[in-house]
Formats: sequence, structure tokens, C-alpha cells
Amino acid sequence: MQLGMIGLGRMGGNMAERLLRAGHEVIGTSRTRQTVDEAAARGITPVYSIEDLMAALTPPRAVWVMVPAGEPTEAMLQQLAGLCAPGDILIDGGNSYYKDSIRRGGQLQAQGFHFLDVGTSGGIWGLQEGYSLMVGGAAEPVTALRPIFEALAPAPDKGWAHLGPVGAGHFTKMVHNGIEYGMMQAIAEGFAIMERRTELQLDLHAVAETWRHGSVVRSWLLDLVADGLAEDTGLCDIAPYVPDSGEGRWTAAEAIELDVPAPIITLSLLQRLRSRDDHCFSDRVLAMMRHQFGGHEMRREDGHE
Repeated sequence: MQLGMIGLGRMGGNMAERLLRAGHEVIGTSRTRQTVDEAAARGITPVYSIEDLMAALTPPRAVWVMVPAGEPTEAMLQQLAGLCAPGDILIDGGNSYYKDSIRRGGQLQAQGFHFLDVGTSGGIWGLQEGYSLMVGGAAEPVTALRPIFEALAPAPDKGWAHLGPVGAGHFTKMVHNGIEYGMMQAIAEGFAIMERRTELQLDLHAVAETWRHGSVVRSWLLDLVADGLAEDTGLCDIAPYVPDSGEGRWTAAEAIELDVPAPIITLSLLQRLRSRDDHCFSDRVLAMMRHQFGGHEMRREDGHE
């Protein structure tokens, strides 16, 4: 089956290569010529503009967009809409906000085009392991692209599903990533507790390896922890700064809107925000208040009390 792909960075390029291995034809373009050239070396048919991509595809065309969420996705879908014909299928495989996807789907459908929002999980390991695909959209384009989803997933009957109308794919991916925040935070806190109990001289890599087999907390995330600790047990070269790409914020906001208590997801998001606060003014205020009401020791910037 033929598929056009826009965005051939690390994840998009790996997805395209997995499709090639399954016998599909992928025609791709990306923001820079260098990225397209690198994709061509992997067997992807290269084109160097969106117009050339659309001209190279056989109607009805299917184009998978893998660009950053927000304005880049908005602009790309608008540009594609100006080049599409009725019956073409546009797929947003990025981490778009689901309400944006519902709006975009309505606009594209009104113009005679199909739109699918596909929440995609698997990261850099997806090329070997396959991708988890959460598909939202109408049944007709999902059925048409079934061979693509089956090739990208870990198995034709595992790891992907048509979950509902437009918006369902990105909504479930949003919640998926919110859950991921909480799981990661719990693992990180557990290892921080063990690292602090220095008199036990724990080998944290050995702990991770032990937990990976037979333990109720065994997981792919724990596998990654074990791999990272094998390289650097103290993680001395890693800065304690944790970014977020937005899905945790959206999940927490959704929980508030729906009156659903989600303290773990919300607090894990707040911990990520805390990791970026070099100024920590709130901690300064707390220390000052303790000193004012109780005469508690207050440490100065120079280390003196």
C-alpha cells in the first residue's frame, strides 16, 4: 500500500522504515533537505516539497503528518487541504490536543476529506517493537488504512484499535501520557528513597534488574531504568530538569473539567514543573515564614545559618 509521510525525523523516519520492511511504499518529505536525503538512504522515496508529495501519490491519497503539535500541525493541515481532492485521507499522528483534532476533523470533512487522529506511542523502540496506535475517525478511512496500522503495530491483531470518532485517538493518547507521568514519578521516587539510604550500600542497577523479572512492578519503564543505571549508577551526568510536552497538563485540566480526582497525574506534572525552578522563590518564602513564626533556622545563600 502507498502512503505519503510528512515529517521524517527520528520517530517518523522509523515508522516509515517499519512500513517499508512490511512491503509498503512510503513517499516522504520533511522540513530540511538533509532529513529527506537521510530518509532516502533508508529506502523511502524522497520528494522535497508538499506539492511534489501530493503529485507523486496515487488518488485517493493518504498522507500521514508527523510534525510538532500546535501551529505547525495546524499550518500543515491547512496547506494539505488546499492540495487535496475529495476522498483523500489526512492522518495526524502527532500529539495534538484532542479538541483541536475534533475541530480540524469537522473542517476537513466539510471539504470532502477524511481525517484520522492517531495517538502514537512507542518512541525510538517502535521500529523493532512496533507502535501502539490509538485511532480516531470514521470507519471508512480506518478500514482503508488497516494494512498500514497492522504493519506499524506490534502485531496485526495487537497494539492498535479504532477507538471512536475523530478526537478519540488523541484523547486516549493524552490520558495515556498522563498515566505515564504518574508511573515514571513513582519509579523515580522509589529509587530516590533507596539512593538516600546510603548505609545499605544498595546497588540500584541490581535492584532494577531484580525487579524486572517476576516483580509486580516489572515494566518497560523499569527496563529503561535498568539500562540507564547500567551506564551510570549515580546518574551524575544527567541534569535534574524534566520537560513536558503538554499531554500531562491537558490530562490534569480534563480531570478538573470532568470533576474526576486525579491527584497522582496532577502531582507528577507539578513535580516536573518543580524540576525547572532554579529560583525556587516559594521555598524561600517557606523558609522565611518558618523563621518568622517559630525562630527556626534559616539557611542563607552563602550556606550560613
